[in-house]
Amino acid sequence: MSSHRRLGRSALLAATLAATLLGSATAVTLADDADAATSLRSLAAATGRDVGFALAVDRISEPAYRAVADEEFSLVVAENAMKWDSVEPVRGQFRWTSSDVVADYATTTGKKLYGHTLVWHQALPSWVSTLPADQLRAAMRHHITTVVDRYEGRVAAWDVVNEAFSDNGDGSRRGDSVFQQKLGNGYLAEAFTTARAADPDVDLCLNDYSIEGVNAKSNAVYNLVKSFKATGVPIDCVGFQGHFVLGQVPADFQANLQRFADLGVDVRITELDVRVPLPADANELAQQAADYRKVWQACLAVTRCRGVTTWGLTDRYSWIPEFFSGQGAALMFDENYAPKPAYRAVAEALGAAPTPTPTTPTPTPTLPPPGCSVTYVPNSWNTGFTAEVRVRNDGPATVDGWTVRFAFTSGQTVTGGWNATVTQSGTQVTARNAAWNGTLAPGGTVSFGFQGTHGGTNASPTLFTLNGATCRHG
Repeated sequence: MSSHRRLGRSALLAATLAATLLGSATAVTLADDADAATSLRSLAAATGRDVGFALAVDRISEPAYRAVADEEFSLVVAENAMKWDSVEPVRGQFRWTSSDVVADYATTTGKKLYGHTLVWHQALPSWVSTLPADQLRAAMRHHITTVVDRYEGRVAAWDVVNEAFSDNGDGSRRGDSVFQQKLGNGYLAEAFTTARAADPDVDLCLNDYSIEGVNAKSNAVYNLVKSFKATGVPIDCVGFQGHFVLGQVPADFQANLQRFADLGVDVRITELDVRVPLPADANELAQQAADYRKVWQACLAVTRCRGVTTWGLTDRYSWIPEFFSGQGAALMFDENYAPKPAYRAVAEALGAAPTPTPTTPTPTPTLPPPGCSVTYVPNSWNTGFTAEVRVRNDGPATVDGWTVRFAFTSGQTVTGGWNATVTQSGTQVTARNAAWNGTLAPGGTVSFGFQGTHGGTNASPTLFTLNGATCRHG
């Protein structure tokens, strides 16, 4: 592995996944050379941190989704498959079909499994809220014991209680929780004690949102954890969800993590995303990258921070647009699984070398080859699009340094690229090789891609040149 640890491998991975997603019949092989970039999984492991994602069970069979999940992450948590309504829809009748998919995936890919969640006021089957207090307490204990026991030795940590505190700004408990209403404040300690009895070795966590900065809600959580530690209630970690609005990671985030760690518990960022007004522009994606970097830097600065998990894997399947109209693009991978600036920011925070400033190659390219072929694969939505360009050298001579040019005729604008330096002047677009892929052997193929915007029409280019030679459409 090169000490430079460039990000080319992940960019090439994204191009491969886009080709798969768009039904391309041409396979692109990942580069396996000394300059290939290190995955987030490997980078995070070197720091002793977990890099996780929330798995949607119905997506794991998709090749593109699976490829990113396998390559980039060391921890997996179920989006919904381990919640109460999924595993115990009928009282006393447990259904493990979906939860076992997540657990088995973690085992077969060597990832840690994070359990989410045992007790929550949402995602409950209707029968739970109809129970009188004594039966509710018994049902809660039975549910915790059965679920924790099934996955004993496989789950690294459980969110024992999720979102126990209200949003009204005074640090009170959540009034719309059936557990709070019928069992009172003591249900939290009882839930943790029950989970510890079921698995003496698993880490037990309290998870909540809007507690990332120092405020009334985080103070209430802090005081609860402090009281648990003082009275012997088993608690090992606190989860900070991290559902952020663009540019609003609290300035005291690191200090807040540290004060919890000073109580003798681990801390985790458990559901990170940074939502952006749609369609996201380059400046917003740059701010999002800065936010992701800030979160990881805070975690790395706190010894007891165990890692960061994003709530989802790709913008294609994010929960954000459904709940926040006009918002989205909240994750590190876009709708086509291409890594966004946030991905590069996290990689750099974890120790990868900064992406070098693109420069125009100085060597004189070899003479234009007698033949070349280009395949152009666009994917459009609303006023945005991505495109993958695959170039094959059909000539007998190796190309050492390549430049591909084409023109847009519908007013499209390139906003970013991968696997090449992509620039635009008027309608003309120029793509020059990256440092790691400038050699194109006879019969060899190189892929690069880019993001862009359009005004409603996104006509594909009709003429491509490679080092000045006109190429055929592949």
